[in-house]
Order: sequence, then structure tokens, then C-alpha cells
Amino acid sequence: MNYWLMKSEPDTFGINDLCNKPKQTEHWDGVRNYQARNMMRDDMKLGDSVFFYHSNCDVPGIVGIMEIVKEGYPDFLAFDPDDPHFDPKSDHEHPRWMMVDVKYLRTLSRTITLKELKCHEQLADLALVRRGNRLSIMPVSKDQWEFILSLE
Repeated sequence: MNYWLMKSEPDTFGINDLCNKPKQTEHWDGVRNYQARNMMRDDMKLGDSVFFYHSNCDVPGIVGIMEIVKEGYPDFLAFDPDDPHFDPKSDHEHPRWMMVDVKYLRTLSRTITLKELKCHEQLADLALVRRGNRLSIMPVSKDQWEFILSLE
């Protein structure tokens, strides 16, 4: 099993939005970074565990846990000229962007803030706390996953 952290702005799509979806499942769309796309396409597997991270808000942090329930497939929004995520260079035969489906598992008992995560030496190698890392999807090691959960 792999472990991940996926960021979303809570005003756009937050943990409660996922919780309120039918079957508490939704596609994770709109990723427009090649490195993140490659992780979705090549590395995310059925059953992988994912931290849901609220970004670009008053208190950024890990707010919940999701699971990958469908492996990478073409992001259909890239084909829709009326969608903000449209990419005219992407087509059905050669899709440029990918998505996965995630399922809500639970909301954490409290938000584990970015500020708190940065205080722990055990997380010094966590991509999220490294300076200049802006990826919306990043891997988390098993040890990092377990340590972060111990903070809850």
C-alpha cells in the first residue's frame, strides 16, 4: 500500500463536500501539474490511503482520510471547452491529464496544521514541509503516515 497527501482548497472542494457526495466518493479532477499527473497515472493504486489536506485557507492542514477507489484514468474535464480545466491540447486518443476516484473514510478529530507538522523533526523529509513544494499531490512514507496519525 502507498500513502499520499492530496490538497484542495476548502472553498472549492473540502472534506465535507466529499463526505456529502453520493457514496462519499468523487473523482479528483483538475490536476494540471505533470509530476502530480504522473503519480496519479502511474503510482496511485486501489486501496491506497490518502490524507485530505485543506490548503490556501486560514488554517491549512490535514483534515481527513480518504482511500483510492479507482486508479488513474483520463480527466474528462480537459475535453470540455466550457470547463475551467479545459486543455485544447488534450484529446481522447492522447489524454494529457489524469484523475483518480477517492472515497471519504473519516474526518480527523482535529486539524493537524501545517504549522504543527513543520515542528516535528520526524517530518523533516515530508514533501509538504519542504520549502518551495507546491505540488497538490505528494507521497507520504508509512513512518510519516503513522507519526502524523499519532498527532491526532
